[in-house]
Amino acid sequence: MRFLTHRVFERQSKKLSHTLRDKMWERIAVLSVEEFNPLLNNHKLGHPYQEYRSINITGDYRLVYRRIDASTLYLRAVGTHHQLYGS
Repeated sequence: MRFLTHRVFERQSKKLSHTLRDKMWERIAVLSVEEFNPLLNNHKLGHPYQEYRSINITGDYRLVYRRIDASTLYLRAVGTHHQLYGS
C-alpha cells in the first residue's frame, strides 16, 4: 500500500503523542487490508470534505482520507472530531 500525505496531515500527525501516532498507524494498517472493518467506523463525509471518508483512531480522534486507487491512500487530516469538523 502506498500513502500520499497532505501537508496538513503531516503537521497534525507530528503534534500527536507517540502512543496516539502508533495507534493511528495501526488503524491505517487495518484500513489497508479491510477498508470497511467495523472497528474503523468508516463513513463518508460532508462539507468541507465531500470526496473524503473518515475512520476512528480512538473515541475522539479521526483520520480523514481518500482512496486514489486500489493501492494508494491519500491521508488528508488527523485530529479530534472538534478540530476537524468544528463541532
